[in-house]
Amino acid sequence: MRINREGLDLIRKFEGFRGTAYVCPAGIWTIGYGHTKKVKPGQRVTETEADALLLADVAAAEDAVKKFVCVGLNENQFSALVSFVFNVGAGNFKNSTLLRLLNYGKYDLVPEQFRRWVYVGKEKSRGLQRRREAEADLWDKQDGGRDETGRQKNSASAESA
Repeated sequence: MRINREGLDLIRKFEGFRGTAYVCPAGIWTIGYGHTKKVKPGQRVTETEADALLLADVAAAEDAVKKFVCVGLNENQFSALVSFVFNVGAGNFKNSTLLRLLNYGKYDLVPEQFRRWVYVGKEKSRGLQRRREAEADLWDKQDGGRDETGRQKNSASAESA
């Protein structure tokens, strides 16, 4: 499974394009659409270069979701998680209550778990609050309710049929 267009647009919207390296609110050198690896002060990228970096970073986030999630996901759920992992990192995701609850099959608790990840240090971030709401909305958005195998997900009646 790959991130869908809505998930990629969500990342682009909340990361925003910056052609010159800058220090993000978390104190990390960043460039393009939220790229943080090997970024140096004064570094520049074109939008085309930033798109390539974004796709590579998204692929890493997709891999983390595939590696750590043990339950079926529909396309929107997968895409919401990829956006989340892109932002918080695979290590934080791996050790999160969100992942633990999801792997117990508690799909309905995931949106509220997204909403807990809104702090930069000890300060609540309005930008992160908006991003987490968008991720929760994407998680809840219907896309046919099927996982990557085509089976109906999150429905006890579909499983018993």
